[in-house]
Amino acid sequence: MPAAAQHHRTRTTRLARALAVAGTGAAVLAVSLVGATSASAATGTTTKAASTTLAGYPNNLDGWIRESLAIMAQKGIPGTYNGIHRNIVRESSGNPKAINLWDSNAAAGIPSKGLLQVIDPTFNAYHVAGTSFDPYDPVANITAACNYAAARYGSIDNVFSAY
Repeated sequence: MPAAAQHHRTRTTRLARALAVAGTGAAVLAVSLVGATSASAATGTTTKAASTTLAGYPNNLDGWIRESLAIMAQKGIPGTYNGIHRNIVRESSGNPKAINLWDSNAAAGIPSKGLLQVIDPTFNAYHVAGTSFDPYDPVANITAACNYAAARYGSIDNVFSAY
């Protein structure tokens, strides 16, 4: 065989070996991923129970807003999903543990807290019965803030800036 052909065969062999090694690595990775998926699925029932609120809503921004809207409907507090969501995104980016430590309220010792950045006196004055007394509780924060916005602006839907 000429040298050129022999060289070609060597390159082909190297390529085949590289693919075999890569394929083996992919198989090992796939097995690892399948194992991880199976382990995750085994604990999925425990995680699912923890991923809902006590009222059965998803324990996330969507669920907190929907639970608040249900409470608001029972209490006659106006507001819509879109109005609440828009204000939450502006005020806290959806972080229920958000706290403002730099504005005039914070300087006065009463920082704004939670999803809708409510100060403690406002939260306490507009707290809605049946919700937590913790201003960081997402549903309590949303519901109290919407109650305040309804009294001051007619609805959270009418709020387009800090309030």
